[in-house]
Amino acid sequence: MSDTRLQAVQAYTDGLNANDPAAMAAAFVPVDGAILDGMAPHLWVGPTAVADWYRDVTAESEHRGASDYRFTLGEPLHNGTTDDAYVVVPATMTFDLNGTQITQAGAGSSWRC
Repeated sequence: MSDTRLQAVQAYTDGLNANDPAAMAAAFVPVDGAILDGMAPHLWVGPTAVADWYRDVTAESEHRGASDYRFTLGEPLHNGTTDDAYVVVPATMTFDLNGTQITQAGAGSSWRC
């Protein structure tokens, strides 16, 4: 991933894999950035979006017995080239759920950069 947008996505993912919300936030546009997730409250927006999402996902994970998340990215499916670009990258997530290793593969993660 040599493109600047892809480097930002990789840096965010690396921070997530390292359990380092500061590194995640460094790759994020804090003023108008947003995180959309299937977990309630589903949308985190603004300068504290990364820290707020990380806090909430950590609490939800502890509640459900999930831990040891690891994300890997595949080759981009879409890498826009306009000023209003977005990136779509297939992702694989592995984690431990109450002692059982779970793998979720083939999800399309998208970032608007």
